[in-house]
Amino acid sequence: MNKIRILWVDDEIDLLKPHILFLEGKNYEVITCQSGQEALDELANIQVNIVFLDENMPGISGLETLNEIKLLDASLPVVMITKSEEEFIMEEAIGSKIADYLIKPVNPNQILLSLKKNLDHSRLISEKTTSNYQQEFRKIAMDLSMVNSYEAWSELYKKLIYWELQLEEIEDNGMFEILESQKTEANQQFGKFVDKNYPAWFTDYDAPVMSHTLFKEWIAPEIKNKKTLLIVVDNLRYDQWYAFEDIVGSFYHKRKERSYYSILPTATQYARNAIFSGLTPLDMEKKYPDWWKNDTDEGGKNLFEDKFLGEQIQRLGLDITWQYHKISSLKQGKQLSQNFKSQKDNDLTAIVYNFVDMLSHSKTEMEVIKELASNDKAYRSLTQSWFKNSPLLEIIQQAQSLDMKLIITTDHGTINVKSPSKVIGDRDTSLNLRYKTGRSLTYEDNDVLAAKDPKSVHLPSINMSSSYIFAKNDLFFAYPNNYNHYVSYYRNTYQHGGVSLEEMIIPFVVLEPR
Repeated sequence: MNKIRILWVDDEIDLLKPHILFLEGKNYEVITCQSGQEALDELANIQVNIVFLDENMPGISGLETLNEIKLLDASLPVVMITKSEEEFIMEEAIGSKIADYLIKPVNPNQILLSLKKNLDHSRLISEKTTSNYQQEFRKIAMDLSMVNSYEAWSELYKKLIYWELQLEEIEDNGMFEILESQKTEANQQFGKFVDKNYPAWFTDYDAPVMSHTLFKEWIAPEIKNKKTLLIVVDNLRYDQWYAFEDIVGSFYHKRKERSYYSILPTATQYARNAIFSGLTPLDMEKKYPDWWKNDTDEGGKNLFEDKFLGEQIQRLGLDITWQYHKISSLKQGKQLSQNFKSQKDNDLTAIVYNFVDMLSHSKTEMEVIKELASNDKAYRSLTQSWFKNSPLLEIIQQAQSLDMKLIITTDHGTINVKSPSKVIGDRDTSLNLRYKTGRSLTYEDNDVLAAKDPKSVHLPSINMSSSYIFAKNDLFFAYPNNYNHYVSYYRNTYQHGGVSLEEMIIPFVVLEPR
């Protein structure tokens, strides 16, 4: 159909002739009916783009006709037009998923606005979004050449995510490719910024809140005045938080959203242990050698987070009751949800939820997950779907009913790796694809942030001559042996440990119950 075709159903259709002529003058085709049954007969034989439906007609009522239309075609937009302002009619119509609700007498411009809202909506939004991004593109390009503080990088990164989500909605591939190139350039500049400034962040007064200072600086002040649920979702990037923020918003309103910086490596054993201990990895190794494990040590690397947390709470002089839970399976999540009321007297309930981490590892290892999370948009969608149906959402609902404050954060993000970078090390070199630690590492200088003296970035050394390298941009490390197989297996998987906006700049959100 070239013209947009409207089916207008009204038992007094003759009185609407001026409206119909107005629409025909705007190049719309209008088909008229005088009863619900006549409309249903028409719809069985012709295709239309939208229906204007009078609510008060003899025979089949407008609401009954609406239900029949939805059975014929659930996606066909129906605009209900009525003389009545009775609330139950509005509620019935809205419950039946009408596209719009107009009250007589309607003027032609109201009709035109409803048509544009329902039929030209996508096109108008697409044009506006594209136009706005084109203007913003130039501003972002200027910012990229000037940004020189951790606060400005956080704001720029969030701006890039905002436009990624906007452009994704309108599916403009051309604009999206331009944005992707801006993100790549941003990560290149961010890598240089971190290379230059990162070591000083451990001693400078003007440093970002990082993994090892997060609890003291931002969490401890929040738990002094209200019982609090702290949720650390492993591997949660900013865009994934935005994917389910609205779901949380049904139960909690956001009071504060900040960005903090993960320490390097942006890996669980380093970053999450640092959150709960309030210490750098170097200090953890010194103070708690029985709880800290280096990359090459046998055994689990995050087995003592509860003990680290207890020590930090004591060190900070917090007189609170608290409990810690780690959820790594559906069964554990359900058990905590079923028994969550037992947490009501705690000043702090801390939960580590591991699903997103498991999802990123599954994408590497399972073909079906590679299909389901083939790109960032799909990865966000999968995260949202999980959250919507997870025990974690049930726990959040219960926390709201118990009037608990809610803090949602993470230990680090992930990045979709695209390009290999060759590295050579000995048999004791760590296995992570985004960072390596070991002796005699050979690598491409431009591809990495190198810490030849681990102590300068507050990291322990496996032996006297160990160093660390962190992959920049969307690179991943690959050994020359069996290179092609290795590269094809890991390309387009989600990894963490390196230097990127996605891995290092992460959300910290404080919410109050509705």
